[in-house]
Amino acid sequence: MAILLGVSATAALAADVEVKDAWVRGTVTGQKATGAFLEITSKSGATLVGAASPVAGVSEIHEMKMDGGIMKMRAVERLELPAGKPVQLAPGGYHVMLLNLKQPLKRGDSVALTLQVETPGKKVEAVQIKAEVRDLAATPAGEHQH
Repeated sequence: MAILLGVSATAALAADVEVKDAWVRGTVTGQKATGAFLEITSKSGATLVGAASPVAGVSEIHEMKMDGGIMKMRAVERLELPAGKPVQLAPGGYHVMLLNLKQPLKRGDSVALTLQVETPGKKVEAVQIKAEVRDLAATPAGEHQH
């Protein structure tokens, strides 16, 4: 779907959706999943409805939360982006889960991500970004060391 939407969809959303500090947690040989994290803000309000990356066979939006004293993770179909309010996709919370990785991801690599965003008019558009790969033990910006 992201390929069909092409560059024009990215340009159309550039004024409405802003993505900051996109990064992916690095992996070790044989590891088949990792998380992508970012801050996303929609000026007019929108909904994150999907993601894709050429490095992964499957990309899903996931939520982690405490349930009865146990941290649980589950896929979610939609993540609301309230108008003008930054939404954090961060370790321990919402994130993009990259599954069935095609190769290890090492610090310094760059990963292409396509975020599928549903506008208030119910049109799904693509936002293409690049995310830097950080160390396996990386934490959000400001907390990690270079």
